[in-house]
Amino acid sequence: MRMILAVAAVLYSASAFAQTDKPPMVGDKPLVQVKPKGTKAAAAATPAPKGKPQSIAARLQACLDVDDGTKDRLNCYDAIIPPTPKPKPAKAKGYADCRFLKEEDERLACFNGFAESIPKLPKT
Repeated sequence: MRMILAVAAVLYSASAFAQTDKPPMVGDKPLVQVKPKGTKAAAAATPAPKGKPQSIAARLQACLDVDDGTKDRLNCYDAIIPPTPKPKPAKAKGYADCRFLKEEDERLACFNGFAESIPKLPKT
């Protein structure tokens, strides 16, 4: 009986010391606590959360908001799909083939054609 009381007293005093107001320490530095990712303020600040990247189609459609026929719209498309010109490109069969066109006007028209033909995605 005395042994049980002694063990209970030691455990109780150890738990009392563990519940201090100071943050837990590792050596002489405080232990870092990680906050959860899903905060409302972070979701409102960024258009696309990092955990859920936008599709290429959604990003191409976002470029349609930039003025048509401008260098800014072409830069928007080039940021999504970087240009890699070929010496003799064939007719583009998909949006990824637009990067092979050398001339900026041709490349812009190619991207516009594919971006406008994509069905509108529902807003989430």
